[in-house]
Amino acid sequence: MGVRIAVVIALSTLFSYFHMFSTLRTEALAQLEQHVSERAQREQSIFVLAQDNHVVLKQALEERIRALSPEEVSTRFELLFAHLPDGTVRSRPESFDGTKMVCVFVPRGVTVDADLRRRLVASHDVLAQYGPAFHTRFTDSYITLPEGPIALYWPERSTWCRDAAPTDSVIDQDYFPISLPKNNPRRMTAWSGVYVDTVSGQSLTSVTTPLDMDGRHVASVSHDVPLSDLLGRTIADHLPGAYNVIFRGNGQLIAYPGQKEGMSTSSESTAPREHLHRIFERMKERPDDPTPLELPESGEYIATARLQGTGWYFTTVLPESVVSRPAFQAARQVLLLGLVALVVELAIMYWVLKQQVTRPLLTFTQATGRVAAGDFHVELDTSRGDELGQLARSFRLMADEIQRREEALRQANEGLEQRVEERTRELKNIHQQLVQTARRAGMAEIATNVLHNVGNVLNSVYTSAQVAKERVSEMRLEHVGRVANMLEQNQASIATYLAQDERGRHVMPFLSRLSQNLQDERNEVITLLDDVGRYTEHIGDIVKVQQNYARIPRVHEPVVLADLLEDSLRINSAGLTRHQVKVQRHIVPLPPMLADKHKILMILVNLVSNAKYAMDGVPRDERLLSVRMENTRDEHVRIEIRDNGMGIAPEMLTRIFQYGFTTRPDGHGFGLHSSALAAQELGGSLDVHSEGPGRGATFTLDIPFVPAPETP
Repeated sequence: MGVRIAVVIALSTLFSYFHMFSTLRTEALAQLEQHVSERAQREQSIFVLAQDNHVVLKQALEERIRALSPEEVSTRFELLFAHLPDGTVRSRPESFDGTKMVCVFVPRGVTVDADLRRRLVASHDVLAQYGPAFHTRFTDSYITLPEGPIALYWPERSTWCRDAAPTDSVIDQDYFPISLPKNNPRRMTAWSGVYVDTVSGQSLTSVTTPLDMDGRHVASVSHDVPLSDLLGRTIADHLPGAYNVIFRGNGQLIAYPGQKEGMSTSSESTAPREHLHRIFERMKERPDDPTPLELPESGEYIATARLQGTGWYFTTVLPESVVSRPAFQAARQVLLLGLVALVVELAIMYWVLKQQVTRPLLTFTQATGRVAAGDFHVELDTSRGDELGQLARSFRLMADEIQRREEALRQANEGLEQRVEERTRELKNIHQQLVQTARRAGMAEIATNVLHNVGNVLNSVYTSAQVAKERVSEMRLEHVGRVANMLEQNQASIATYLAQDERGRHVMPFLSRLSQNLQDERNEVITLLDDVGRYTEHIGDIVKVQQNYARIPRVHEPVVLADLLEDSLRINSAGLTRHQVKVQRHIVPLPPMLADKHKILMILVNLVSNAKYAMDGVPRDERLLSVRMENTRDEHVRIEIRDNGMGIAPEMLTRIFQYGFTTRPDGHGFGLHSSALAAQELGGSLDVHSEGPGRGATFTLDIPFVPAPETP
């Protein structure tokens, strides 16, 4: 019953509100349209009159310019105007009484030729004739010449020309550019925006009409309209609750609430102006439609009328709250009456419900608490024949069922705990197996990396050993035996044999050459064996490097990177020679740095070895390996190993450093993976770049440069 009454009250309130709102809205919009139309007629009268005045002024000025003779121009110019020491030309002080007279101002730097003199005299005469008549409706009248001079009739500011600074330029004001041919190709009367006069400090808007003679812009006729009255009427004279705004045709604000006299529209705060510009955007969609427009996004109604002459728009904005407030007040009265009726009805309902419903429900609540606590033996009144009696019987059946299920659940929980314990033991066993498997996998990976890196060096060891063997086998030791036999056969006359015998004379030179040859061969074999020793030492270092994975710390030592780079090329020299690979070096000398020598050497050996195999498909005379080392700006060292071999496909670039990934049929995928890990442990990175298959690849090792301390 309470809900039904509340619904009736709500519907009545809603209906009364919408009815009142619709009626008041229709009346307000009609009043808004009438107000805007009447105000537009009132405000545009001064602007239409200004355009009519300009027709007269323009015709009179043209006739006067053509009528003046050179003699009259010369005489009258000297009589009216004077060249002052500040470089300007102004009205002659002794003949200018400073009251209701025309004043003339020519800025410094303007050349006053005969044509300019004629137009200045003509402008003075025309303003002297028509200025007083136009002053009854306009604050001033003036003629501006394109060169910068101005002739002005402004009784309230008759000293304007005398107060202007020598460098003041009136052609920079807003009102003059709108008369230039490039801005006004139709040569029509135009209105400026709102600007502040630099001398008087007043907010003005100007109407300007250009005068062209013989296809040339010679002058612009203007009136100033002070905006003080317009601003006052726009802001103060409005419909109750509404406000007025005047827009220029391009959206510039001319008058709006909060605007102050003497301040241009560009200096006002932007927050309200942004809202007004949104109103203008909606308004210009239908500029000539006087019907009020609704703005749902801001909750306002607007009506607009164009002011004849200026092309400005007079707009009145009526907030929707002005219409909705009376409707809301009426609906509130209806709501209050309904609430009083609802309170009375609810009081009656409360008494009935307390006796018939609340007390029985309290008994049910207590019974529910006992059941929740585990006491399923509850006593309820099951003798009632209404809904509460049915509920009591159902509740009793529910309590019995819950008791039965509670017992079944307890038994199920006991069995579940046993199964959980068994499963837990199984998971522990599986976990131990996984740990052992992971440990064996890690050991296998470390062993694989060691074997891969040792294999790279063993290739060089094997190559050096083979070359040493070839050198030893090629030694001409049999010649020594032959010479010994010859000497033994001629032992009795050895001196005569060596000095006079044709074959004997060649023995000593032959022994000398043979000795030199054996020494050279011995040096080469020693060099190769030194390489074998150095490579064997590097194999031990590789094993030590891999101990990092077992967290065995290594000691950083002073390292010359250029030497390590040469060592990596020397370790691979046999393979590079066998593959006929040319090596280009671009190495910038760097001072010693602190680093893990053998990790860096391991990385470089892997990169050079991979580059060598990547060029197997390139013709032998075109195989080129480029090695570059330089210091970067961020205190890092960059080493690039570039080949012109098989290249890398884009989809392979993201997988090239993965463990086990390789593109070689006989590769293992361990070298680049271990090299990338070693670069990270050095605090740097190993990157790869390739333009695609057949276009080579560039591997870049970037590591921090930590200078080694100088030894004393």
